[in-house]
Amino acid sequence: MKLGDTFIEDTFAEAFRMVYARLLITAHDKHWLEAALRELTGYSSSVIGCDAETGIEKMLDVTATPDGRLGASVLVFGFSEKAIGKALVNRVGQCVMTCPTTAVFDGLPAAETRTGLGKNIRFFGDGFQRSKLLEGRRYWRIPVMDGEFLVEDRVGIEKGVAGGNVIIQSVDMPTGLAAVRRAVEAVSGCGGIIAPFPGGVARSGSKVGSRYSGLPASTADAYCPTLRGRVETKLYEGVNCVYEIVLDGIDESAVANGMKILLHAAAGEGIVAITAGNYGGKLGKFHFHLRELV
Repeated sequence: MKLGDTFIEDTFAEAFRMVYARLLITAHDKHWLEAALRELTGYSSSVIGCDAETGIEKMLDVTATPDGRLGASVLVFGFSEKAIGKALVNRVGQCVMTCPTTAVFDGLPAAETRTGLGKNIRFFGDGFQRSKLLEGRRYWRIPVMDGEFLVEDRVGIEKGVAGGNVIIQSVDMPTGLAAVRRAVEAVSGCGGIIAPFPGGVARSGSKVGSRYSGLPASTADAYCPTLRGRVETKLYEGVNCVYEIVLDGIDESAVANGMKILLHAAAGEGIVAITAGNYGGKLGKFHFHLRELV
C-alpha cells in the first residue's frame, strides 16, 4: 500500500496502558504562560528515564479557562497513580508555582480517582496558606512574592493509552525533518493526544534491552543508517535518515486518530516508507495497524 510516493508497511504500532492527569495552566499573558509550560513539560520524553511523559494538549483562549485568562491544557502520563501523583507535585511546585502570575486547575473534575496536588504544595505557605471552596471544589491560595499562587487541592486521574508510534524513513535529513515537522504540526492542538519527545520527534528510537547489563533500553540499531551492513537492518533501499513520532492519548480512539493524521501528513516525496515499532504484540494490548488507519 502506498500514500502517494510513500510505502506504508503492513505492520502495527504496539501501545500500552498508562494513567494520566490533565492540568489547566493559566497566566497573566502569553509570555509567562509559555515560560511555565516550557518548565513543566521539560525532561519528560519517556518514562524510561523521566518521572512522567508530558506535553501540551492544546492552547486555551480566555473563554475556555476557569479564571478567564490565557491558558493551556497539559497532559501528564505515568505508569501508576503513585508515580504520577509524585511527578505532579514536583513539577507544579518547582516549575509552575515559581513562574510569575500562574494558576493551576484540574482538567478532569469528574474523575473518580484523584490525587493530591495543592493539598501537598500548600505547606510551602508555611502556615499562611488559605483554602477556598468554590462549587464543591477546593483550592489553595499560597502567598508568594507577586501575590498568591492559586492551585486546586486535588486533581483527577484517568486511564490512557501510551506508545502509539510511526517510524518515518526518508532519503535524507532535510526531507525527514520537513516530514516530521508537518506531521507534528498536523496533530498539534487536535485534543486528546500529546507527542512527548523534543518537538514531538525522537531521533534516538530504542529497542528493549542492551548488551550492557542493567540498561533497560538501547539504540534501535536496525534503524540506524550508519550501522547498515553491520546489523540486521530494517531500512528500505535509499533511506539515510529515520525519525520516530510517539503519541500518548486519553484513549485508544484518540491515539488511532492521531496516528492517522501523522501518516497522511508525513507521507510524500522523499519519504520512502513509514513503519511502526512493536514487540510482537507481547508488550502492550493496543495494536494500531498502519494500513487499517490509512
